[in-house]
Amino acid sequence: MSQEPMSQESVPQEPAPHESTNSSLNSLSRGQSTGTRRVSSQIQREVMQLILDRRLRAGAPLPTEAELMGALGVSRNSVREALKALQALDIVEIRHGYGTYVGQASLTPLVDGLTFRTLAQQGDDGGALALGDILQVREVLEEGLIRRVVGVLSDAELDRLEGVVTRMEEAGRAGLPFPELDREFHELMYAALGNALVPQLLGAFWTVYRRIAGVQGWTDDPTPDVTVRRHRDIVVALRARDIEGAQRAMAVHFRGIEARAAQESRGVG
Repeated sequence: MSQEPMSQESVPQEPAPHESTNSSLNSLSRGQSTGTRRVSSQIQREVMQLILDRRLRAGAPLPTEAELMGALGVSRNSVREALKALQALDIVEIRHGYGTYVGQASLTPLVDGLTFRTLAQQGDDGGALALGDILQVREVLEEGLIRRVVGVLSDAELDRLEGVVTRMEEAGRAGLPFPELDREFHELMYAALGNALVPQLLGAFWTVYRRIAGVQGWTDDPTPDVTVRRHRDIVVALRARDIEGAQRAMAVHFRGIEARAAQESRGVG
């Protein structure tokens, strides 16, 4: 028995990879934006898979648009749309006039997103809470990580941490802010773990905090000697190989940051 042909109103089956290209073009011509988004995200995944399959490292050139069109079976516009979306994620880098390269896949999109989300909530009841959430996540990470570094930091690395604290003290006495020294202290402390993601992730939260502080015009800690003392307490506990003491010192340090952020959000100097 012959079957009636499927009408255009019938629900289509999931297309094969190459069939999705024709579907996307038809969807574009009919103005079906939902289908276009689905196909665009699929092409993005295929480009990422191509990078993985070919073991392309950051900075390596990607195939040309024409080669990607052939490899993926899609139109030039579809390739360009996918590449632009991947550029926003720092997965690819488009160098106009030169070509497209594998990006650094950094945490920049995360930093931008968290910064925007926090600033967009300023003035609402949840504004200060959003920044508090960022500080809380960093605090949880550092209090957990410091347990690991207690047993691996060498005397030379502890000396370098002490040197950063000394530079903080000198800057404070000269009336100079030292946020970059603060960042250097934390990055140096966890470098001993040999985990490249740790300083990147902590740095992302640090950058979000500093960006928001800059936009809001927040001042630095008015008592730099307190900040110096809190960092020195951390070093003292690390030298003593005192895990609980190091965690307490880190907790006290973050309580000070959180208290200052709450003060500034209320407009208290």
